[in-house]
Amino acid sequence: MNGAEKEIVAVAIFAFTYLLIGGRRLKVLPLNRPAAALLGAVLMVECGVMTPEQAYRAVDYNTLVLLLGMSLLSAYFHLAGFFDATASRVLKVARTPRRLLLYLVAISGALSALLVNDTLCFMFTPLVVAVVLRGKLPLLPYLLALAMSANIGSVCTLVGNPQNMIIGQLSGLPFVRFSASLLPVAAAGLAIQYAVLSFVFRDVLGNATVQAGEGPARPLDRRLLRIAMAALLLVFTGFVSGLDLSWTALAGAARVMVLARRDTHEVLKHVDWHLLLFFAALFIVVEGLNRTGLPDQVYSQLRGVFGATTSAQAWNLAWFSAFGSNIFSNVPFVLVAGKWISGFAQPELMWKVMALATTFAGNLTILGSVANIIVFESARGHVEVGFWDYARLGIPVTILTTVVGMLMLLLLG
Repeated sequence: MNGAEKEIVAVAIFAFTYLLIGGRRLKVLPLNRPAAALLGAVLMVECGVMTPEQAYRAVDYNTLVLLLGMSLLSAYFHLAGFFDATASRVLKVARTPRRLLLYLVAISGALSALLVNDTLCFMFTPLVVAVVLRGKLPLLPYLLALAMSANIGSVCTLVGNPQNMIIGQLSGLPFVRFSASLLPVAAAGLAIQYAVLSFVFRDVLGNATVQAGEGPARPLDRRLLRIAMAALLLVFTGFVSGLDLSWTALAGAARVMVLARRDTHEVLKHVDWHLLLFFAALFIVVEGLNRTGLPDQVYSQLRGVFGATTSAQAWNLAWFSAFGSNIFSNVPFVLVAGKWISGFAQPELMWKVMALATTFAGNLTILGSVANIIVFESARGHVEVGFWDYARLGIPVTILTTVVGMLMLLLLG
């Protein structure tokens, strides 16, 4: 197979893979995201686009190690009963439905910055459903609050969501400098989200009353919680000190495994292995496309469209990233478009813009982020949320948070 034929095959495999990923579960070929990405990776090697050795080298193991470390820490917090205790405590403290909404936005936003947002939603959704139903409250506003705030809050650290992890590895940005710019943006975004939800559901929340229920389903293991909290503190101290993100996270998780004295089989069941597989396969598929030179050709054609000034480039990159991440999904988009950032006027600023836009764009539709899918799939037995049921709130929240966030980012750097 000559070079031209190889390029055509690579582009065809890439397009087919992303059709499966973007279409989620097609009736013709019912594969979920990890399975679709794995099929694409296998086809890249099977069709001769890449050799097995090239496929191995395409995988960014730093990102996989970082995700594994943070997933393990989240699992120990779950086993310690932290999420159950937090949810139960919030219901007791919140005396009004509106205040409960505020607490949920604040807590899920803050926790998503410390733990991966997808993992947080996986652990937290059943608890939120239980707490809200126990309190005899309407479920929809609280599910929206959980999903949206998990997306928004995750933007402010390099370990908050999968695309930020990739940006951290590709850009080499210091953890503290990244968070210093995006923490105010996340806070403003959470405030906007709460204002929109509080206004739209003002009648529903005004007519409801909070009713206290029984205690948390999982008892609190204080010893394990202290160990997990100490490990998380040490891990973030390492992040702030400039240590390697991936191995710092994994080292913290390994320490907990040794000190916890719990059956590690139980812990490993809570790791999102599907997401790790998805990432590994996706790296191979994207590298197969990159070898054709097509992403560079696309950028050379679009380069003039982004503008010449820093402000113009930032705004155009923001909207292009928001659009692209909803078409291709945010992680694949970052993997492809990340190669372009070095050609912009201020690469460090543009990395932050890409992080902001691809994260906030996850709130545009119910299919915009994995966190959204996790929340509403987990709660399907209690409430059905259609595409437009979500979009009528997701669209204004996304536009408002992106515009305000961009203004703050350009002002603060």
